[in-house]
Amino acid sequence: MINMIDSQNNLGERMDSAKESPLFFKVFSLVGVGLLLDSSDVYMASNVNSSIVATHFASLTQGSMFLSAGFFGLFIGSIITGFIGDYFGRRSAFQWNLLIFGFATLIAAFSPNIYFLIFMRFVAAIGLGAEVVTGFAMVSEFAPVKNRGKWSGFASVIANLGAPFGFFLSTILISRFGWRSMFIVLGVFALIVWFMRRNLPESPRWLISHHDDKEANVIINQLEKNGHYDKNQMKRNDNGHISRFKGTIIATVGVSATLLCQYMFTSWVPTLLLSRGLNIVHSMWFSTIMMTGAPLGALMGVILVDVIGRKKTIVPSFVLIAIAGIMYAFETTSTGILINGFVLTMLMYLSMASNISVYAPELFTTDFRFRGNGYANGVAKLLTTLSPYFVLWIIKAHGVTSLFIAISAIAIFASLFIAIFGPETKKTSIQ
Repeated sequence: MINMIDSQNNLGERMDSAKESPLFFKVFSLVGVGLLLDSSDVYMASNVNSSIVATHFASLTQGSMFLSAGFFGLFIGSIITGFIGDYFGRRSAFQWNLLIFGFATLIAAFSPNIYFLIFMRFVAAIGLGAEVVTGFAMVSEFAPVKNRGKWSGFASVIANLGAPFGFFLSTILISRFGWRSMFIVLGVFALIVWFMRRNLPESPRWLISHHDDKEANVIINQLEKNGHYDKNQMKRNDNGHISRFKGTIIATVGVSATLLCQYMFTSWVPTLLLSRGLNIVHSMWFSTIMMTGAPLGALMGVILVDVIGRKKTIVPSFVLIAIAGIMYAFETTSTGILINGFVLTMLMYLSMASNISVYAPELFTTDFRFRGNGYANGVAKLLTTLSPYFVLWIIKAHGVTSLFIAISAIAIFASLFIAIFGPETKKTSIQ
C-alpha cells in the first residue's frame, strides 16, 4: 500500500511539473474549440429569441420558454456529466455531449412550431451542458501547476471569443437566411468537432485516482516530452483541508453569480435594445459590438489570476460589475449605452475567466472534481433557467432599471461571500 501511494505521489508530482508538450497542446486546442462552440451557441440563442419573437414564430412568453429550455438542458447536462466524468472517465464525458448536441441542433432547424423548437433546444442543451464542466476541468488536470491559471484562463479567452463570434455570425445569418440557418451551421460544426476529439487520451489524474498507474505513466511520459519546471516552486496540498461540501458551496456561489449576471444581461440585450427604439438588425449589431468586450475581459483575467491570485481578481471584479451595472441602468444615449455595455461585458467575462475556468475546478480533488464542478454549474444553470421569467417580471413590474440593480445586488453578495470564505488556490497542486 505504501509503495502504491509513493508511486501515485510520484506520478502526480511528475505531472504537476511537466512542461507544456505536444500532447498538452492537442488537448488544449480540442478543449478550446469545444468551448468556443458552447459560448457561440449561448449567444446565438439570444438573437434567435429576438428573431422568433419579431417574426411572430413565438410570443414574448414563448421566447422566455425557449431560453429557459436551453438553460434547463444545460443544468441536466452539467449534473449528468459530473457523474460520468468521475465514475467512467473524462474521455467518456468529453465525447457523448457533442454527439447529442449536434444531432438535436440539426433537427431543431426544421422545427414546425415553437413547441417542437423548445423541446429540441432542451435536448441539444443537455449535450452542451457538459462542455464547460469537462472543458475547464480537462485543462486544469493536464496543465502544469506553474501555468495552470494561465492555460485555464486562455481556454476562457477562446471560449469567450464565442460571444462576439456568436452574435456576429447570427446577425449575418439571421438577417439574410433566417434563424433556422444558425441551427444548421452549429449542428454541423458540433459533429465535426466530435469527430476530431475521438482519439483524446484519458486524464492521467483520473487514472491515478482509479489506481491505473500503468496507463497513467504511459500518458505522463508523453506529457514530459519537453522536460520539467522547477519542482521546488510548487505548493502541494494547500487546498486539501477544504471539504467537498465547502468547495461545492463556494464554487456554486461564484459560478451562479457569474452566470446570472452574465445571462441576465447578455441574453436580453437585443430585446432590451428593441424596447429602446432600435430595430432588430441595429440591436443585434449593438449587441455584437458590446460582446467584443468578452475576450478582452477574459484576457485580463488570464493575466491577473496568476499575477495577483484568484481571490484578488474575483472579488474586485464582482464589485466593479455592481458599479458598472448601476451606471448602465441610468444611461440614456446610444453612445453611452454602447460604451457602458462594452465595459460591463468586459468585467463580466473577466469574472467568468477567473471564476468558472480557473477557480471552481481548483476547489476539488480529482475524485470529485467533475461532480463538484458539475453541481456548481448545474445549480447555476437551474437558476438561469428561472432567470428569463424573473427578468420578464421585473421589467414589466419595475422597468429596465430594476434589472441592473438586481445584477448589482447579486455581484455584491458574491464578492462578500468569496472574500470571507473562499481559499486562495494560486499554484497549488490539484490532488
